[in-house]
Amino acid sequence: MLSRRAGRRRKLATLTAVLATSSVFSPGAAIWPFPPKRFTGTSLIGAGSLGLNGDGRIVAFGDFNGDQLLDVLVLGSDQQTLSVYYWQHESFTFSQAHSFKHPTKVYNVVPGDFTHSGKLDLLVMSQSDESGEQDLRLYPSLVGDGFDTENPLNLPPSTLSQPIPLDIDGDMKIDLLGITPDSSHSSTSPYQVWQNVWNASSSNPKLFNLEDAPFKGRQCAIANPHSNAVIDLDGDCLADVFLLCDEGHGRKSFQIWINNKDDGFVLSQQGSLPPDTQAISFADIDRDGTIDLIFPTCYRVSASGVGTNCHINIAYNQQLPLCASSTDSGIKKGIRVCRRPEDLCISDPNFKFNLTDSPDNDAFVRFPLESLFPQTPALLVRDSTFSPFLPTPIRLGDANLDGFPDLLLITVSGKTQTPSLVFSVPCDKDVAGCPKGTSDRRGWSVATKGTKVLEDVKDARALTFLDLDEDGTLDIMVQRSGADGQGNVLFVQNNFYYDAFFLKAIVLNGACNNGWCYNANGSERYHPFGVSYSGATYKYTVLDTAGHRSAAQVGQLPQTSYQSLQTPYSFFGLGRTNNYIENLFVGTTIHAEQHYINMEGVIPNSKVVILPSADEGGEWKRELFLRPGEWIPWVTVTVMATMILLAIIVLVLHLNEKREDEQERRRASHHINFDAL
Repeated sequence: MLSRRAGRRRKLATLTAVLATSSVFSPGAAIWPFPPKRFTGTSLIGAGSLGLNGDGRIVAFGDFNGDQLLDVLVLGSDQQTLSVYYWQHESFTFSQAHSFKHPTKVYNVVPGDFTHSGKLDLLVMSQSDESGEQDLRLYPSLVGDGFDTENPLNLPPSTLSQPIPLDIDGDMKIDLLGITPDSSHSSTSPYQVWQNVWNASSSNPKLFNLEDAPFKGRQCAIANPHSNAVIDLDGDCLADVFLLCDEGHGRKSFQIWINNKDDGFVLSQQGSLPPDTQAISFADIDRDGTIDLIFPTCYRVSASGVGTNCHINIAYNQQLPLCASSTDSGIKKGIRVCRRPEDLCISDPNFKFNLTDSPDNDAFVRFPLESLFPQTPALLVRDSTFSPFLPTPIRLGDANLDGFPDLLLITVSGKTQTPSLVFSVPCDKDVAGCPKGTSDRRGWSVATKGTKVLEDVKDARALTFLDLDEDGTLDIMVQRSGADGQGNVLFVQNNFYYDAFFLKAIVLNGACNNGWCYNANGSERYHPFGVSYSGATYKYTVLDTAGHRSAAQVGQLPQTSYQSLQTPYSFFGLGRTNNYIENLFVGTTIHAEQHYINMEGVIPNSKVVILPSADEGGEWKRELFLRPGEWIPWVTVTVMATMILLAIIVLVLHLNEKREDEQERRRASHHINFDAL
């Protein structure tokens, strides 16, 4: 009897499972409770202007309201009106929040928390009444929202070479490095520091004091325009300074100043750049854990900013590599020869860039632009529609999340200026940019599939990568001249599917050590999520699906001059991995014994927010925001369906067991024990 009951239970359970599964996964019966995708199709998709319908141009990005969504700052066609547009997640568009008019022609705007309040202020560089100078003016953020346009802070002016923001003394406050009209006449120490001395409690607060820069070595004449950057180049996770120098007669050189914390900056390397060098960009091109240089050179540049006979140049950073094995000590005969995964932030004083163009130098790669674009070998290297003209550098970003940065540039054919996406690919035969006899470098391939939206643009004048709506993909912003009536801005949604992971990170400036900021009377509190700063460094190691370990390095806001259009966060693809990020080193400019931290086991597809402490031995706070992937709704539905299925099975078996037990009890009650008679 028990055998028959067990058999009936198994048959009933199997039938119930089949029926329940069919009802959940049958296309005719399934009900999808989530809204449809905004963009469909595996390609680059034009998203339009997203609410930026005026005649202005985007001059900077920033999270102005601290909601962890990227906002934009737009400069009107009069080159004086500044407008802040907030990103609205629900409507997937930008909406204007603030607008004001600067009294003179604006050259550049740097959003930053100069007053250390946890909100972004606006540093405006603009036309001066004095020849060879530019005015600097700061619009502080207000307690509630917006900027104090009635009481701006007038700062000491600079020369036309735009100063760069950096933390010169390790207090996490934004200083400036540049040349003043007075110091420009000095032959020994032209560099000046606008030292941040802001004290909000003072009755007459002052923002900057001018001081001689703590730079020990021969100081060059900074070029205008320049590609100066604040980024770690010797591998110690402490930001150094790269300067582009003007040697006269069209010749340019570079200087690298190493950050020695309280001992100032020391000239570590200098050298000549190839003739006709244009704007320089920085990225870890070959994913070896070091920052490399990439820049175009063009034999001739027309008045419209178009360069001909152009080459792409890559100078690889030669320094200590990652150890091949995690058990390797990294030291041989008392000399360090490689970095262990847990020692990524060890300085290499012998690092170098060798820009010698010779066959036996595999650390410098130079290839013609026409090997990528045979039909359009001209390149837009500066935007002459803006006065004074702006450099148009090669933009770098990991569009396909494979861990290697890709390129964005503008090619020119006649009067047509078209943006192009170029992917980094493994070196192989006939791949552009591959040095002969070297297999561990990267080559380049122009993206052609699914890029029609870029090919249709004929009037591009600037472009950059950004992450629209914080969805974990690098999208594209194209600044247009608007001559064909299509508007001044085009956003392009990256809707390709890549089987890979990403990570976003942002280091805040330590304005609020407990993670919350309060206004003067304590009635309002807010997160300082928007106040990133130039100089943070990220290094990480990750294992691919084959178990191969690699390291990579990314900088945060290394360049801000000449409308560089860099986002306040750092975005890096991780490639294909089935593991956590082993080690994520986060470096700051704090002048403490330990200026970086090591985060182990960071979850991919997330955003990491780091709040460093400027106090010696202070606790750093870390927050991780996991972005739900497109598979999360499916997982939710599957889990709920499975729970319902199991509940039905349990209920049916319970009722069946109860019914059979009742039948068994009744049969037992009618059973006559003849032995008892």
